[in-house]
Amino acid sequence: MSVNMIRNFCIIAHIDHGKSTLADRMMEITSTVQQRDMKSQLLDSMELEREKGITIKLTPVRMNFRGHELNLIDTPGHVDFSYEVSRSLQACEGAILVVDASQGIQAQTLANVYLAMAADLTIIPVLNKIDLPAADVPRVSAEIINLLGCDESDIIKISAKTGEGVESVLDAVVDRIPGPVVADENVTKALIFDSYYDDYRGVVLYVRIFSGSISRSDTIEMLGTKASGQALEVGSLNPGMSPTGELSTGQIGYIVTNLHTTRDARVGDTVTTSRRRSTEPLPGYKLIKPFVYAGFFPTSNDEYQDLKDAIEKLSLSDSALQFEPENSPVLGYGVRIGFLGLLHMDIIRERLEREYNLDLVVTNPSTDYQVTLADGEEIDIKSASDLPDMSKIKEIREPWIKGEIVVPTDYIGGVIQLIVAKRGIQKNLSYIDERALISFEAPLANLLTDFYDQLKSSTSGYGSFNYELDDYRAEDLVRVDFYVAGEIVDALSVMAHRSEAQYLGRETVRKLKDVIPRQNFQVALQAAIGGKFIAREDLSAFRKDVTGYLYGGDVSRKKKLLAKQAKGKKRMKRFGKVDIPSEAFMVMLKRD
Repeated sequence: MSVNMIRNFCIIAHIDHGKSTLADRMMEITSTVQQRDMKSQLLDSMELEREKGITIKLTPVRMNFRGHELNLIDTPGHVDFSYEVSRSLQACEGAILVVDASQGIQAQTLANVYLAMAADLTIIPVLNKIDLPAADVPRVSAEIINLLGCDESDIIKISAKTGEGVESVLDAVVDRIPGPVVADENVTKALIFDSYYDDYRGVVLYVRIFSGSISRSDTIEMLGTKASGQALEVGSLNPGMSPTGELSTGQIGYIVTNLHTTRDARVGDTVTTSRRRSTEPLPGYKLIKPFVYAGFFPTSNDEYQDLKDAIEKLSLSDSALQFEPENSPVLGYGVRIGFLGLLHMDIIRERLEREYNLDLVVTNPSTDYQVTLADGEEIDIKSASDLPDMSKIKEIREPWIKGEIVVPTDYIGGVIQLIVAKRGIQKNLSYIDERALISFEAPLANLLTDFYDQLKSSTSGYGSFNYELDDYRAEDLVRVDFYVAGEIVDALSVMAHRSEAQYLGRETVRKLKDVIPRQNFQVALQAAIGGKFIAREDLSAFRKDVTGYLYGGDVSRKKKLLAKQAKGKKRMKRFGKVDIPSEAFMVMLKRD
């Protein structure tokens, strides 16, 4: 097919604004999928995606319309998966911006629009859900005109659910989005925008061909990882795999390879062939770096190998997942995993529990810190228990983020208070009609646990939030340790700012008192910074009535028995071991 007849585009939007439903209608209108095979959220194949109603993995599909070949990529809308969005934009010439007619422009809408503008894409604004009773078409249209500087006539008003107006979106794709630009045809260059591991076929790459072509049984090479392999099958996605034998300039499709892990074919890497080898990679984008870390431990040490195998399998298809073994005196052997955000962590945890039947204890999530030692050496630590002795440390730097919150103007005060409570700094306040855009900077560690929940409750669910990593800043940080019955529990240690350490220590100890069961002896729960205790709660002992069977007689018999019991409890306190339940490690996840 002629390059001029190809259109590559993606759908971008805030979470839950109707991207996947619009993709369903497009496939229906272009007869890409038979009516009998149609189901809602067709491109969301993962059970979790369908259950949560969100897109987690991007999915490409090829459609035919008016004699043109349309390649669509359905992208995720959640902030944790914005790296999925950034790379799909690189493979396209245009983007459909979907905005909910009742909710208007949200934080992730803005973030995705900026990404699309930076990639120099043609943006087609689409107003969805116009059939809802709460839809406010004039107000939201004004917001879009304000944001994009387009005309009222450029905005396509649709209902993806009923199919009203969807055909005019396809017309706009053909008419407004330019065809692929042809680069040097003498060399082959293809961009990997996704890769996953298939148990039966090996590593499957989703690619966009920028120049040249890739045929079945070609020898392929990755310019970034220097790995080489063979193209066992090439073809298009309709949305299932259909082999075509060759992918040529401008096309989007898949390559089944004989590689054994997605680490050999990282997303953003350039594929070339030995026939028309290229030495210059495409302008790629940086390696994905996780910045949320948590320890995953099996409830029984016998399951450690199963956990390790399961994570290795998941990491084959998720190149953002990084992990290393970890050992804790209390929890035994486990794995410390790096994630892109809390939703990413939540999804991996659910997949491990569901798909691999594992029973897990997850420690409180933390971020990574850069530590400069007194002798000038620089180290990276991923959990508080790795922190060296404070006397050897010159400074500790923690990651800060740049964030944007979009909120109705009535809630500005509450949101600014929330930002300040998290040690954040409000930078800018601007207005989009009846909404305010609050820009701020804040330490990532303070937003990890329940910032999103607090934002939703303080804005009655109307606030939306988007962020990106900014830089590392030196702060007065300390390690807060927790002791149970005089024994330090490494897995509970956290990093905190000195000004917040006392409150954090008191709160955590109070919560531990609720979740750790009482023993036959008194148990002290303590929080400490260095050698100094800053908080304490006591779990009182169970009291067994050892004098219950006595009746009458001399009082000294009673005293003798009680003294014997006290002596026994004292001995138990010395040798007794407290069994810490898994809930104790989740205490940090919800701070009141």
